[in-house]
Amino acid sequence: MASGGGFVTWVRTQPPPSAEEHPFTLPVVREVFARGGIGLDPGVTFLVGDNGSGKSTLLEALAVVFGMNLEGGSRNFRFSTRTERSALAEHLVARWRKRPRADFFLRAESFYNVATQVERLGVSGYGGPLHERSHGESFLDLALNRFWPDGLYLLDEPEAALSVRGCLALLRRIHDLREQRCQFVVATHSPILLALPGALILQIDEDGALSPTGYDEAEPVRLTRAFLAAPDRLMRELLAD
Repeated sequence: MASGGGFVTWVRTQPPPSAEEHPFTLPVVREVFARGGIGLDPGVTFLVGDNGSGKSTLLEALAVVFGMNLEGGSRNFRFSTRTERSALAEHLVARWRKRPRADFFLRAESFYNVATQVERLGVSGYGGPLHERSHGESFLDLALNRFWPDGLYLLDEPEAALSVRGCLALLRRIHDLREQRCQFVVATHSPILLALPGALILQIDEDGALSPTGYDEAEPVRLTRAFLAAPDRLMRELLAD
């Protein structure tokens, strides 16, 4: 199994603000500060947790700490459609082992803005005009054409744009790029993406605990399997008065 890029394997914390404010009130953020930081796999790290658990908050902060644009894109993107900052990023420091050749922060909810910026700048290398294809097609074209070897890539719930077939294609692309010295951090609910062999899965529990977990124990996998094993029974329970 290839080890990936290993550009950053530890992000340490600095003292948080004394005032109680978001996101420092999130249980998972408290957990990260109690640990003194967060460890990342040199190849692929998955962040999983329920809605509101803080996985996207962590990923956004990591993107900023790594020098990428908060709304998405690479370190060369500096557009902003609203006044926004990552307060958490201001209290994190990356321990670089080496610098990547390329980087990109891919966010499902702001990808339209990234595609618009690519179009405005007339940048090539994205497989063609992003706005002329579906959301999922654009996602995959970007991963195929803009994700290069020796790169550091952060993906926030990429499955939101993808079909099942698209998730399988992205999984294969991540696998191939890991073998080409790339490092990924991915926030996801997809049991398909989580199946990538050799990846580190960090699960955020209700109390904020951030724990390595196996594929079979990951919540998206357990819940999906339970549903597929007995959809009729689960529907009766879910829809009962």
